[in-house]
Amino acid sequence: MFSLTGKIAVVTGGGSGIGQAIAIAFARQGAAVEVLDLTEAATVDTVQSIVAAGGQAQGQVCDVASAASVRAAFDAVRARHGGRIDILVNNAGIAHIGNLLGTEEADLDRLYAVNIKGVFLCAQEAVRTMVAQGGGVVLNMCSIASGMGLADRFAYSMTKGAVETMTYSIAKDYITQGIRCNCICPARVHTPFVDGYLAKNYPGQEQEMFAKLSAAQPIGRMARPEEIAAQAVYLCSDEASFVTGSAYVIDGGAVRLR
Repeated sequence: MFSLTGKIAVVTGGGSGIGQAIAIAFARQGAAVEVLDLTEAATVDTVQSIVAAGGQAQGQVCDVASAASVRAAFDAVRARHGGRIDILVNNAGIAHIGNLLGTEEADLDRLYAVNIKGVFLCAQEAVRTMVAQGGGVVLNMCSIASGMGLADRFAYSMTKGAVETMTYSIAKDYITQGIRCNCICPARVHTPFVDGYLAKNYPGQEQEMFAKLSAAQPIGRMARPEEIAAQAVYLCSDEASFVTGSAYVIDGGAVRLR
């Protein structure tokens, strides 16, 4: 079950965190993974990890906020795989902390460019290929912020709300062409971003604040990237062939059990 053997899977933001965990999990299930990331070093790190474990992976530097960069990256992927793309995971994204009055215009523009336009550009390239080949799967990384009010997440929540509604639109428009589209909505996940945030904002108090953030989930801890990756494997596998237009919450009880 959950085999991805023979599938060509593109994972944006695959150089670290959730994206890296998804890329590794996909390769473990037999997919040939194309790792897209903003920096070559991050891309190489994930590819080497996959290859060392016996999997198939190649990397491509890609700025998802740039149409030219996205087009070049997807052209390279198609050239390497006979024009096929079976799976796209739109994972690349950036965070922002601040309420309405604490958000600058430049912040809003930056988040829009990566979290909204980046999803649009990558989905457009992938879906164009999937239509021509008769089907495929798009999985967008969303957040519980898309469906509930979180303090000091004004701009970030706005972008994730857009990702969720884009998910429904893609699913609706291409359902008859064999393309499924879903999104995953995690609560807080322990990634390098969390560690960097704590080091920057709470120097000397990292462990104390980590415990506080972990306790905010009713289950008592943050998610592990591998737990999000397991859901991604299911949604992109043939076992989920009846699933489209859905938003899957993985939140340790944060939405319903607070």
